[in-house]
Amino acid sequence: MLLKICADIPLPAVHGLARIYAKLSYLFPTRAKSTTRINLGHCFPEMTSAERDRLVRLSLKNTAMTALEMGKAWFWPMERTLGMIREIEGAEILQRALDDKKGAIVLAPHLGNWEVFGFYVSEQAPATFLYQPPRDPTLDQLIKQARTRGKVRLAPTNRQGVAELFRALKRGEIAGILPDQEPPLESGIFADFFGVPALTMTLVAKLVERTGARVICGFARRLPDGKGFKLEIIEADSQIYSEDTAISVMALNKTVESCVRLAVEQYQWEYKRFKRRPDGGRFY
Repeated sequence: MLLKICADIPLPAVHGLARIYAKLSYLFPTRAKSTTRINLGHCFPEMTSAERDRLVRLSLKNTAMTALEMGKAWFWPMERTLGMIREIEGAEILQRALDDKKGAIVLAPHLGNWEVFGFYVSEQAPATFLYQPPRDPTLDQLIKQARTRGKVRLAPTNRQGVAELFRALKRGEIAGILPDQEPPLESGIFADFFGVPALTMTLVAKLVERTGARVICGFARRLPDGKGFKLEIIEADSQIYSEDTAISVMALNKTVESCVRLAVEQYQWEYKRFKRRPDGGRFY
């Protein structure tokens, strides 16, 4: 119901609601605030306490904005959702990757509004995105209906889903991946992310090795004053094509980090990215 309301009111009003929620999240001892503080403390040790506190507030605000913007992304017609995009930087990078006819691996980290970015990508070529269903079946149905519009397919996060990604790339299409989710222990290795060891997926390295697909990374940056979004697309770090899995995974994190540094406050620092530790210890 809240998302439907957010779909009907102007974007600045949606952001106003998000600011209220973010202020409450900051004032009270919430898990989101605690996790954000811990992540930023380890990833930006050079920051002063005041600088880090400001970034905590901005991160909580932007994460709330992303959540409430889902109303427009999910309930609006596709054309209207894409109409919120005001500027695109790097569109030629995606096009070059598709022109190679080996498929394009699109990394969409939890940065800015990844739903808007995903819809734009799927308008350029058929796209298959890995998808982990939520526990709530009603929410799961809503997400599936929203995300499978246009040229989008959803693939489960299992062997069958991975096989679908390979087939999509073989057809010269797009394989969409959220690269900053913590994978199962057997599906990842530890590589530095902002200087902190993070369990990171090896899937992208395997896709590259078997298909020769090009890799890009991008996001929809939120513009001030509810003016919409600017899409930013960058080339992946060249070492992501290394035959050495450890080097490729390291380059994956460097690529995501490069994107995040373009809009640090719009990254979802509330996610427990460093939950598993190499030594088995606790981070949160």
